[in-house]
Amino acid sequence: MEEVKQSDQAYHYQEEEKQYSYLNLGPTHPATHGIFQNVLKMDGEIIVDAEPTIGYIHRAFEKLSERRPFNQITPITDRMNYCSAPINNMGWHMTVEKLIQAEIPKRVQYMRVIIMELARITDHLICNAVIGVDTGALTGFVYMFQQRELVYEIYEEICGARLTSNIGRIGGFERDFSPKAWEKIHRFLKEFPKVLKEFENLLERNRIFMDRTIGVGGITGERALEFSFSGPNLRAAGVDYDVRVAKPYSSYEDFDFTIPIGTNGDVYDRFMVRQGEMWQSLSIIEQAIKNLPDGPFHGKVPDFYLPPKEEVYNNMEALIYHFKIVMGETDVPKGEVYHCVEGGNGELGFYLISDGGRTPYRLHMRRPCFIYYQAYPEMIKGSMLSDAILTMSSMNVIAGELDA
Repeated sequence: MEEVKQSDQAYHYQEEEKQYSYLNLGPTHPATHGIFQNVLKMDGEIIVDAEPTIGYIHRAFEKLSERRPFNQITPITDRMNYCSAPINNMGWHMTVEKLIQAEIPKRVQYMRVIIMELARITDHLICNAVIGVDTGALTGFVYMFQQRELVYEIYEEICGARLTSNIGRIGGFERDFSPKAWEKIHRFLKEFPKVLKEFENLLERNRIFMDRTIGVGGITGERALEFSFSGPNLRAAGVDYDVRVAKPYSSYEDFDFTIPIGTNGDVYDRFMVRQGEMWQSLSIIEQAIKNLPDGPFHGKVPDFYLPPKEEVYNNMEALIYHFKIVMGETDVPKGEVYHCVEGGNGELGFYLISDGGRTPYRLHMRRPCFIYYQAYPEMIKGSMLSDAILTMSSMNVIAGELDA
């Protein structure tokens, strides 16, 4: 009996002295797809615990915005989720328009929908292509990126920029879409469905891909809501919430589309939800082109919209407006507004307080990445290191949006 007790004590002693290793995943590890760090507590290949550290590229966007005129904040929003910058731009424009109670022409709203859905496609395209890479399938990534270039050519034709687009203005667009822009849009609509279908055939029913993604990095709908998830990550967990339907903006209520929903909230469901959303975005763009209303490409907001150059050179009033807008001398009404759009990663919101001055008194940007990244340690506990990489990729954590 004495011998048994001694052996029990030795066993417990060995358990207490169990050694764990610590792995520094980031901040510059290529698998993190951004500058952020996770210190992983490892039991062999199994993750026991994780401690994330963010803020490596924090640029104080909210404070910067409080020192800049409203029209100069648009380029700042580009630098959040740079995979779908136009959605950020137009979300900000709509927030200011809500504050100044501007009437936006129907044509502008439809043009915005076209650009925002193109941006959603590029965002999902990058995320799903990277999931493929992290499971060992590089071909789809290279193939899909050719299609992203087609979208960037559309941006370039419309506004002169590609990645950080600064597209559109408060009140609408700086110019109407040119015939060449429409030609590029139609080319994309013609070519992309075939490529997307081939990408699906490559991965969706691929046994290796399914084994690597099904049941990995899962989260329940209830737990996702507790973490305030939104966007594809929430819908993959089975919760039917999309800002375009729940709080329609830019005439989204005019369009017929469905919201793809998952069941398990795992990597595979997040992949499939984004795949489905790309098809829906194509349908929305086609509807917008087919039903595009006539009218101007910007609203009547002279305090924010630069007058044509020929008028500036020949008309004193136009010159004054030009000077006031460029130098940020336009006052706005006092007020407090919140406006949100369905960004590539979920609900992207702008909470704006104005004291009637030339710049925001306070501005808070609700970045979806910042909200749902807090769940990452919980989602990877008990999984293997390779699964943790896949989970991060499928959440589509964008460092620029995470830190702002």
